This record gives sequence, C-alpha cells and structure tokens, in this order.
Amino acid sequence: MDEAAARQAIIDGMQAKKGKSKFYFKDLNSMIPEMKTLQVKKLLGQMVNDQILEYWSSGSTTFYGLKGAGKQHSGEGEE
Repeated sequence: MDEAAARQAIIDGMQAKKGKSKFYFKDLNSMIPEMKTLQVKKLLGQMVNDQILEYWSSGSTTFYGLKGAGKQHSGEGEE
C-alpha cells in the first residue's frame, strides 16, 4: 500500500466511526494492517505535521483525531 492510499484509509476509517472523534494508535494501526507499526507511527506523525490529524492527550494517553472534528485539545473549553 502506498502512502497516499494509507492516508486515505486512515481518514476514511476515522470518518466511518460515527460519534467517535479520538482514536488510540492501535485503532489506527489496525486500519492499515499491511503496514508495519513503525511505518504507521511515522505516517501519523507526518499527517499531524501536515495538519490533517492532531494529537489530544488525556494526561496519561495520547489520542489522534481529525483536525477540526470533535472536541480536540486546541478547542477545549469551547462549546
């Protein structure tokens, strides 16, 4: 699977989960099982840098979310 297809698989997988805006790494890793874990981690980091995804931390766990979808770290306190 090439990088563009993997990015689209992640975006599609996240959008398909209605009512869920934050995802564990293992959830995203399972969306593209043909890629190795380290490759997925690098890809997600690139997607965060490209502002497609953003991190959200609960303090003990880091989640990933689509930028602008749901209540993410940058929008906390907003309704």
